[in-house]
Amino acid sequence: MPVTQPDVSVIIGAYEAMPYLVECLASVEAQTIDPARMEVIAVDDGSTDGTGECLEEFAARAPMQVTVIRQENSGGPSGPRNVGLAKAAGRYVFFLDADDRLGPEALERMVAMADRNGTDVVLGRVEGINRTPPKSMWGKTLERTDVFSSNIKFTLSAQKLFRRELLTRHDMRFDESLWTGEDALFTMEAYLRANGVSVLADYTCYYLVGREDGKHVTKTGSYTLRFDSARALMKLIADMVPPGERRDTLMVRPFLITLLPQFGPRFLKDDEETRRHKFELAKPLMDAHWTESVARRLKVEERLRLHMVAEQRPDLLVGMLEFLKSKKQVPAVLENKGRRVYLVYPYFRDRGAGLPDSLYLAEPREARAFQGYREPTTTASLLRRALRKARRMLRR
Repeated sequence: MPVTQPDVSVIIGAYEAMPYLVECLASVEAQTIDPARMEVIAVDDGSTDGTGECLEEFAARAPMQVTVIRQENSGGPSGPRNVGLAKAAGRYVFFLDADDRLGPEALERMVAMADRNGTDVVLGRVEGINRTPPKSMWGKTLERTDVFSSNIKFTLSAQKLFRRELLTRHDMRFDESLWTGEDALFTMEAYLRANGVSVLADYTCYYLVGREDGKHVTKTGSYTLRFDSARALMKLIADMVPPGERRDTLMVRPFLITLLPQFGPRFLKDDEETRRHKFELAKPLMDAHWTESVARRLKVEERLRLHMVAEQRPDLLVGMLEFLKSKKQVPAVLENKGRRVYLVYPYFRDRGAGLPDSLYLAEPREARAFQGYREPTTTASLLRRALRKARRMLRR
């Protein structure tokens, strides 16, 4: 009998995953897609809590093809994922964390969407259980989009449906030298190489589960690992996207999500040596990738903090963080008949600090919250105004 290629290979890397693994596997077994259309490749990464035994029991009873691989602990999620990917035979692969679970129709819907649109990556809606997942990309279902014209850059976890041919053609693997952020690197590369991305926003495909024991890979590791992650992602973006607006659109992600938190409230608790080291680690990244175009895409307080880092001014950053910690209302100065809104954070028009006014100038999305703001007139708004006037005249 000829062996039919499965539509999707579900790759599960598991380490000390009990008892969460039980519900994870139950969600796989409950998939509405025909079991003959899927395979499961589960890699036990040196667990000692019964994870391997649970996987083998599942393999013995499951209606779909299940391969269990048991290996010595690799120290991170990249190794098991790469082992599973090397064994995968499906047209698509889906990386499922052993703590999490799938919605019953997840695989069926995502495979159908990829086949319908010919897209190489499909994002299924994610909901959190004791965790807060990214939300900005789930506004509506998108049959076909890309990383530049949507918010998908803010979800770079590996829990997506990937066309395996794309990964094979570009020899894509998870970077085992990174201890955090390895999935961001992999997923961003897939977005950039993909022939289109689909977003399935009207059905919850994935449940991101927060462990009660607090053990989760994204919560572990020293601050230096975060700089390693930011450095790798920025390099990937710079290597794959030419300088300009499109590159800066993507650079917002590592600056905002990976780098900026190192200069947030925790910085006030850092000792002087750690503060000095963080500024030292950030300097080459700021010198290489911090631009006015990136700054313009951030909120005023985010922009100010990163500018202070770029200028190597920890004294100003501490003052800024103390203000943010106080949770005081930020005053606004409206100029040019309300068309400019400056948010009066610390050091605004302070000659000693020497920070330019442009850092304090709110972009329209932030300025609209202040009474008296008048959005600058654009060609599009002038045309809309003329069209409304013409309609009124016709009615008369």
